[in-house]
Amino acid sequence: MNTEFEIGNVHVGSGKLFVIAGPCVIESEAHALKMAEAIAAVVRDLKVPFIFKASFDKANRTSLKSFRGPGVKEGARILRKVAETVRVPVLTDIHEPEQAEPIAEAVDVLQIPAFLCRQTDLLVAAAKTGRAINVKKGQFVAPWDMRHAVGKIRDSSNDRVFLTERGSSFGYNNLVVDMRSLAIMRKLAPVVFDATHSVQLPSAGGSDNGTQQSGGQPEFIPVLSRAAVAAGVDGVFMEVHDNPAAAKSDGANALPLSELKTTLQQLMAVHAAVTTVT
Repeated sequence: MNTEFEIGNVHVGSGKLFVIAGPCVIESEAHALKMAEAIAAVVRDLKVPFIFKASFDKANRTSLKSFRGPGVKEGARILRKVAETVRVPVLTDIHEPEQAEPIAEAVDVLQIPAFLCRQTDLLVAAAKTGRAINVKKGQFVAPWDMRHAVGKIRDSSNDRVFLTERGSSFGYNNLVVDMRSLAIMRKLAPVVFDATHSVQLPSAGGSDNGTQQSGGQPEFIPVLSRAAVAAGVDGVFMEVHDNPAAAKSDGANALPLSELKTTLQQLMAVHAAVTTVT
């Protein structure tokens, strides 16, 4: 089965490494545009294919008081403006089947959150839009069992699917990445490594004004992403922020914008070395 496909100028599964990057959530139109333009400038210099990512609604925040985003209508408008202004493909996640159609009109890739990767109605609704689908492997799912998610999408007449590894639950408030899962899932579909959620410490960051927060270990983002690229992934997913300390979601595990260029240079060097040998 041919698993290669295109998302704008990004060739998924072609052997050329691409990056999905952006802030965790849309904080404002101005910030989304600023981040997209800044990241695009970095990847353009390095000739790395790029898909912009930001969420219009963080429906799975730990606390009821946490910032969620602008919502479907405003979020779709902002994401479409980013795509048209910066001229890059755009990805965002959906949480309910009813969101699939209106969001598909604004973005190039629909992402299924890890917690929802087994939700049949959501997978089918996303598939039927014809958009490319990124399914994040749940922290509770074995890599070989992701064949079921892939099957639901392909059986709904959409072969444009790829999978993302974001770590597995390891006891409480911790995630680990089994690099074997990348090779296992790559037999099913193209695979992306989520370098920032993999270093998240879920709900382990204490509380701020009564709002529970997740912690993180961003110092390991370059370490794990280099290992994943060496393992042969098709792309790397990174939540990137110009000021992680002030981010409205997942700042504790975001890659600072100032470190993006160096990190990508390292990844491209590893990718070049691996592909040259093979």
